[in-house]
Order: sequence, then C-alpha cells, then structure tokens
Amino acid sequence: MSSLMNNLILLIIFGYFLGSIPFGYLISKTKGIDIRKVGSGSIGGTNVARALGIKWGLLAAILDLLKGVIPVYLAISFLIFNWQIALVAITPVLGHIFPLWLGFKGGKGIATSLGVLFVLLEWKILLILLFVWLLVLAISQISSFSNLLMVSFLPLTLWLSSFSLAYFALGWALFVLTWWAHRENLKRIKEGVEPKIKLKKSI
Repeated sequence: MSSLMNNLILLIIFGYFLGSIPFGYLISKTKGIDIRKVGSGSIGGTNVARALGIKWGLLAAILDLLKGVIPVYLAISFLIFNWQIALVAITPVLGHIFPLWLGFKGGKGIATSLGVLFVLLEWKILLILLFVWLLVLAISQISSFSNLLMVSFLPLTLWLSSFSLAYFALGWALFVLTWWAHRENLKRIKEGVEPKIKLKKSI
C-alpha cells in the first residue's frame, strides 16, 4: 500500500509539473513574440494560431494534449482505484491553467483536458464530443463558446461512461476549472465583443 501511495504522490507531482510546461509561450518566444501580450493573452493553441499561424497553433495544441495523455496513462498503469486516477488526471489541467513558471497565469486547459479524456473515454464517445465542439465552432466561429459548451457535458459524459463517482467528480472539476479560466471570455461573449477565429498566415 505504501508503494501505491508513493506512486500516487509522484504522479500528482509529475502531472502538475508536466502540465506547467508552457508550450504555447515557449513556441511564441522562439518567434520573438510574447503570446501573453497578443490576442486573448492565453498561452493555448488557439491564441498561438491567431498570432503565428495554424501549424504553430496545432503544434502547441498537440503538446498541450500530450500533457493530459501521459500522466493519466501512467496513472492507469501504476494505480488501482478510480479516485487515485482522477486525482492524477486533474493535475496537468491545474498545471496548464496555473503554471508555476508563469506566475500561475496560463491557458484555458481545453487541449490538456482533451488529453485526459483521450485516455479515459471510449473513442466513440470522444468523437461525439469532438464533433459537437467542431460543429459549434464552425457555426459560431467563437472558440471559447464551443469550449464552454463541450465541457458542460463532461460530468454527465464521464458518469455515463464509467458510473464512477470519482470520474463524475473529475468531470465537475474540469467543468469548474474551464469555466473559471474562461471568465474573461464569458464577459466578452455577454457583451457581444468576443473575437471570432481569424488565423494569421504561418510565419
């Protein structure tokens, strides 16, 4: 049991610090841009795409997604209980939204949350979520709106896919964190001034 708890503690620490790596910020820095001073100020893939082009935005998003995949995959491999896996699963999202290296001011957590879901959900359920996200994005052209709508389904989705109270709680935690991270976007959506997606040509 002690080795199991040691694994849990190590994976929680690992998950947070991996989640804290600000890939979007680092990518933009190599191009001479501080992504925190561009667009929405987020370090996530959407804002990187706005500033640098879609290929750099996709790179940032994929790296952010992997931040969610790796800790959860390791948790499933080395831990037993759902509550332990759920605890590890939330840490990379916390790291992304509150990165140690950037004064605890990071991104919105969407790509990293998708990485978590990539491991925990069946591929059919994940595809449905992604389809809803893409459909709403295509119609509204507002990334934050599609993000918020998608995460609103997470508590129910994780419950129906597992009937685990631990994963149900994880869904609520992801919901609350994501809505909190989008609080400025919510204000702009209510005021009708939230910018629509306009991508810059790759540089």
